[in-house]
Amino acid sequence: MTATRPVIEANRRGKREQIIDAAKQVLARDGLAACTARAVADASPLTKSAVHYYFDDIHQIVDIAMREHVAAMVAGLRQAADGESDPVEKLWAVVDAYLATFAAQPNAAFLWFEYWIDTGRRQSADAVAATVEDMRALLGELAAQLPVDDPAVTVNALLSWLLGTVVQQQIRPQSPANLRRELNSVIHHTMG
Repeated sequence: MTATRPVIEANRRGKREQIIDAAKQVLARDGLAACTARAVADASPLTKSAVHYYFDDIHQIVDIAMREHVAAMVAGLRQAADGESDPVEKLWAVVDAYLATFAAQPNAAFLWFEYWIDTGRRQSADAVAATVEDMRALLGELAAQLPVDDPAVTVNALLSWLLGTVVQQQIRPQSPANLRRELNSVIHHTMG
């Protein structure tokens, strides 16, 4: 009987992964409001009942799917940083790749902010905090290489600037040269 337990657990993990993959697809394609148990089931080989069986609720699915979306994005940003040796150029490569992601996938910006609003309304800000921590960690690594007084202050300023810039780029896109000037200003203001 114990020999079947690992098989059952592997099957369970596999089903959960299928559900999360389907949710990521629905979220990216249709947005947060469209990510229902029915839509996730339709995008997967599983039934709506299976979706409910393997997860407590749709919020749990969305939280995990969003965390995986952000983790994948941060992995790509790390690759962008790895392509540079100068600390400022590393940061610029990350910022450029970050903004390019949202420019190439405009719905991703809306999804991200819809998710923030949703988690706030359901008083589950810890879910967003978990996704932001990956980005905060990357920015922290980059800020530690810069000549700034307090890397933590720099990280907060950079993160705020990035989030605001994503919104602004959706409304009134700025050129890379203007964005770089703004970024340099943010960094300069956190230097001693």
